[in-house]
Amino acid sequence: MNVWAVANQKGGVGKTTSAISLGGLLAAQGYRVLLIDIDPHGSLTSYLKFDPETADKNVYSLFNDENCQISSIIKSTNIPRIDLVCSTTLLATLDRKMGVHNGKGLVLKNAVKSVEDDYDYVIFDCPPMLGILMVNALAACDYLVIPVQSEYLALKGLERMVRTISMINRSRKSQVNYIIIPTLYDRRTKVSAAALSLMHKEYARELWHSVIPVDTKFREASLAGYPISMLFPKSRGSIAYDNLLKYIMSLSQPVFEKRVSCA
Repeated sequence: MNVWAVANQKGGVGKTTSAISLGGLLAAQGYRVLLIDIDPHGSLTSYLKFDPETADKNVYSLFNDENCQISSIIKSTNIPRIDLVCSTTLLATLDRKMGVHNGKGLVLKNAVKSVEDDYDYVIFDCPPMLGILMVNALAACDYLVIPVQSEYLALKGLERMVRTISMINRSRKSQVNYIIIPTLYDRRTKVSAAALSLMHKEYARELWHSVIPVDTKFREASLAGYPISMLFPKSRGSIAYDNLLKYIMSLSQPVFEKRVSCA
């Protein structure tokens, strides 16, 4: 099982779009995918037509009930081979209630380990702030995807994210491998071009060689509750994420093969 996290310490950069787009493409290839929404805003949960305000089984239970098993809170979706663990607004209270209690940084890692025979990929959609939820996701993941909107303010969030990765790497036995994905790129604007140029200058080693473009089909897919690749496979956005997935898998495949060989 491969565990990916989609994270950035800034909102509105395309985290949920990236999580559902990559998950949809993986499922279309026959992989079993578990999406876990750990953002209190619940965008991924809402995308898949569940209500984060009323979902009775959600990721909060893993932190609030030591006896809760992740298998008991997994929900089936309308998308073949994709299951979901819902978010809830209660997640916003976790840092205040639990702080840095011992053992709480590995809750999600231990949870997904218990279903490693049931899924090929687990993808976390993370909140846009550093706290117990993001720390859990970074501790659990094999690979980190960092979407960055092609604009100046998003680069500030990227700086914070890179510092967070350095902090997490000091406490892990192995480093978090990550890739930076320029998103919402509008080739008609100087702002997007300038932001992309800065990313190439500052993060050339970790930066994906292409971009995720602005595409109105993302909005239509979100409204329907399906990955863009299912509804608009020939759209610019779908093709971009397909190319991204191929690239990520070429980098992370050795991790997947190693885990399979050790099973």
